[in-house]
Parts: sequence; structure tokens; C-alpha cells
Amino acid sequence: MYKRILVPTDGSSCSEAAAKQALGLAKLVDGEVTFLYAIDPVPPALAAEAYGYAVYAEQLIADLRKAAEEALSKAAALAEAEGVRYQTRLEPNARPVDAIVAAMNAFDLVVMGSHGRTGVRRLILGSVTEGVMRQSAKPLLVVRCGGDK
Repeated sequence: MYKRILVPTDGSSCSEAAAKQALGLAKLVDGEVTFLYAIDPVPPALAAEAYGYAVYAEQLIADLRKAAEEALSKAAALAEAEGVRYQTRLEPNARPVDAIVAAMNAFDLVVMGSHGRTGVRRLILGSVTEGVMRQSAKPLLVVRCGGDK
């Protein structure tokens, strides 16, 4: 039933917990997991040469890409250890919610982690998982990992 599983990742321990759940499920059904990492666009003002920030923006983009590649490598290592077929996908210059929603139609299930933040922390930090839940037409498994005490 859930043979093609999408697992958005940001390299956090919460994403890793979601990946482990997805891999366990994929192993049971002989499925395949795709790990997706979306890099938020750099704000135009930060990239503007007129303000002298272009050099910083280039370094920021390089650092973000390196973090994405490390997160995807870590997820791939988990899949290899479990013997599960997998793919990795990097979406540069894409808001995470938008990238996940755009990709999800090709999958049977989306598995995501959620910190379970509440109150002001949720308001300030936002929630990619919540944004995806609001727009999802596909089944979504949310793995709770931590949260406000």
C-alpha cells in the first residue's frame, strides 16, 4: 500500500526519527524511500551587490548546500544500513513546504517529524509539518519527537 515514501529532512534528530520510521515501514512492504531536502531561497536584499552582501550570500548558499548534502548523506546511510531502496533529492531555492507539497503527488505516503512546539515558540518558529498538513491530499505520518515541556 505505501510502497513509495517521501521523507523530507533538514538533518535534525527529529528528521532522523521520521526517517527511521519510514525505513521500517518501507522494509516491511519492500518499498522505496525518497529523502527530500529543500533549501530556502536567499532573500534578495541579502544577495544584492549594491549593499555589499553578495559575497556573504554566496558563502551562505555554499554553507546551506553543504548542510543539505550532509543531511541527505546521513539519511542515505540509514537506508543502506536497513537495506532499503532509496533516492535523495535536493531542491535548491525552494521553500520547504512548497517543495514537499509539489513532490508529494508522486508518493503514497509522506513521513515527517514534528517537534510539537506550542504557543509563542510555534508562532515564532513556524512549522513545516503543519504547513504540509494543511495542504496535503496524501496520507501523512507525523512522528512526534520532543516538544514543549
